[in-house]
Amino acid sequence: MRILCATFKHETNSFSPIVTDLARFEEWGLHFGEDAARAMAGTRMPQAAYMALAQARGAQIVTPVAAEAMPAGLVTAQAYERLAGAILDGAEGCDLALLDLHGAMVSEGVEDGEGELLRRLRDLYPDLPIAVTLDLHCNLTQLMVDNCTALIGYKTYPHVDMYEVADQVGRIVLDAVDGKIDPVMRWCQPPLLSQTLCQGTDDAPMAGLIAQAYRLEEQPGILAATVFGGFPLVDIQDAGTSTILVADAKIDGAAKAAEAGAKALADQAWAARDTFIYQARPLRQTVGQAAQLNHGPIILLDHADNCGSGATQDVMTAIAAVIDQGLDDVAVATLWDPGAVSAMWAAGEGAELTLPLGGKTDMPAIHRVGEPLTLTGVVEKLVPGTFRVEGPMYTGVSVDCGPTALFRVGGVRLIITSHHHEPWDLGVFRMVGLRPEDIRYLMLKSRIHYRAGFGDLGVHTLTLDGDGVTTSDNTQLTYEKIRRPIYPLDQEATWP
Repeated sequence: MRILCATFKHETNSFSPIVTDLARFEEWGLHFGEDAARAMAGTRMPQAAYMALAQARGAQIVTPVAAEAMPAGLVTAQAYERLAGAILDGAEGCDLALLDLHGAMVSEGVEDGEGELLRRLRDLYPDLPIAVTLDLHCNLTQLMVDNCTALIGYKTYPHVDMYEVADQVGRIVLDAVDGKIDPVMRWCQPPLLSQTLCQGTDDAPMAGLIAQAYRLEEQPGILAATVFGGFPLVDIQDAGTSTILVADAKIDGAAKAAEAGAKALADQAWAARDTFIYQARPLRQTVGQAAQLNHGPIILLDHADNCGSGATQDVMTAIAAVIDQGLDDVAVATLWDPGAVSAMWAAGEGAELTLPLGGKTDMPAIHRVGEPLTLTGVVEKLVPGTFRVEGPMYTGVSVDCGPTALFRVGGVRLIITSHHHEPWDLGVFRMVGLRPEDIRYLMLKSRIHYRAGFGDLGVHTLTLDGDGVTTSDNTQLTYEKIRRPIYPLDQEATWP
């Protein structure tokens, strides 16, 4: 057999001003051919699971590309065509395609990036079996479902089961190739735009939905069950929550059971719709509460400026509040400001500098201009900004934050990077010589993924409702393309 194993992933925030071009893919890790195989080998990423399945099969492994970019604005047409084209060209002569996609990619002129890729692949190779792994934040579409053999999504957020779900869907499609099963899919899309801050799979309501998905997979003929929380920070027709089951049509009643299971999961999500919507509170009040806590580490989440969902990661609102209210022994990860890093590298370790930090990026979608915060501090550490993930999410992946500086402003230390990176692994602190377990306040520009590395570390966790294009305040965002009515944008939305 000749098996294609490839990755092409991006979570697109249509409200983000950050452009997703080829250079942005290169920052996170863009590999072609044999380099793609080497980059994925030994990791816990889906493509590694796919390659292991192909190797066990004794197949020739084709790895045209492994491409992922940190979430941001629309993927440029050039980048999309280059990377999608690599997969389409690589599939020629293959007997099977195993794809690691995201499910929330939007490019210039293409609203459904994954669906369009799969449509083109199916048009070129009508008989090609295709397995697809998708992110829990996938905005599922009919085009995706119609143009693959079987698809599956992660059951964890933070995403610590990527390898396992890829192995599961890969085996399903391999069994189909062998004629052992006949996969069919049934899915539902309730009118629910749930917020990612409320989609943690250790919390209600997602925990209950995931538990039910596992129970459904125990039924005869049910091969996979997925609940997609969806990605709400994109204005497209199909943004939002969905459910899908894969069944073996060879088993009597399995297809009907899959249809009923998808509907039951959608009903369960809809019944919990109010708990999928975050309730904000004043920033100053939350920082004041943090000041009263005695035991740390205390995790402070600047979730509205999380580049892991497409934010600029240079908004200073929450940082200013922490400094103004006198919190001491604080470490911030990470602030994106390549210009400030360059100035610090030019000055050298030990230098005292006064400079405007952050606020370099305007955010037209939320009617905000960049507002730097001028601070005086000491350059404590300068590092290349690289580390290898040791935690349970993206395990084994090499991270490149670009030239990085540790800047101390009184009792606050800021890790300032040249590339965007969401802090979900302890390595982001350790690379600058900090021990996060010994710091009272860990201020993270993150949302839920921080739990992968820091979940067991924090004694308390507080969400700081600052500013940014990953806001959980729907009133700041303008939706024009999304299907309507949809909850909570439309209180009158109904299901079914």
